[in-house]
Amino acid sequence: MSQLFNAADAAAILVERRIDGAQGERLPEVCRPQDLEQALAVQAAVTERWCEQMDDSIGGWKCLLPPENKLVVGPIYTRTIDSIPPVSLWTKTSPEGERARIEPELAFFFGSDLLPRSEPYTPADVDAAITRTHMALELINSRYADPASCEFPEMLADGLVNQGLFIGPEVDSASAAAASSFTITLKCANGEVIERQGQHPNTHPRAPLYWLAEFLRSCGQGIVAGQAVITGSYAGVLEVPLNTGIQIDYAGLGSMQVSFTAKNAV
Repeated sequence: MSQLFNAADAAAILVERRIDGAQGERLPEVCRPQDLEQALAVQAAVTERWCEQMDDSIGGWKCLLPPENKLVVGPIYTRTIDSIPPVSLWTKTSPEGERARIEPELAFFFGSDLLPRSEPYTPADVDAAITRTHMALELINSRYADPASCEFPEMLADGLVNQGLFIGPEVDSASAAAASSFTITLKCANGEVIERQGQHPNTHPRAPLYWLAEFLRSCGQGIVAGQAVITGSYAGVLEVPLNTGIQIDYAGLGSMQVSFTAKNAV
């Protein structure tokens, strides 16, 4: 890692943007991560600074099986996890007006710790630690004004566009564990209907959990009882209207009601 690289400086910028809901230019080159190691160093520094400033903790994780030469992993902070509508979030302006950006997911809740230890965690160990599964929506927002101009390490450093998580109703765990695909239908009270054929990016929705447990163990971290883990969007990013009730159906699994309001900078 370059001696000039300063993860703390990058974290200071990204945490300020998280708090204010601001988007800005790419990080200054002196603190812009160039590889996965530097990106994870910034991510860890963001977590430390955010939790200290906001009196917060890690309430969950997002993950996927890692694509070639990449890592898809990031903490989700407890203060950004909600289960009661309306959900207040940072929005995106589009030709249709302000819109909430969400990703339909499943959230796996852990009832026991998977803490650092010498021996690897097996899939059976991970399965035994899961107590329940819920419908969930990842709340999406970037701290960069032009994410497309950023290299992957910069996106990883910023938590891969996560701004929070909405937890919906509990679903049958066995059905959810096997749910590689299902139809997703969103019916908005304003008359808008969105339908997608949902497909888990890794086919097996628990496969990323098994990877995450081992990845965190290798980093001297772990999954803590009470945390929720999401393992990949079934339909990519969806943009939905604000200030209107939305019914979201996962065919064969369940249904949830949600609405969104725009968060205002303090």
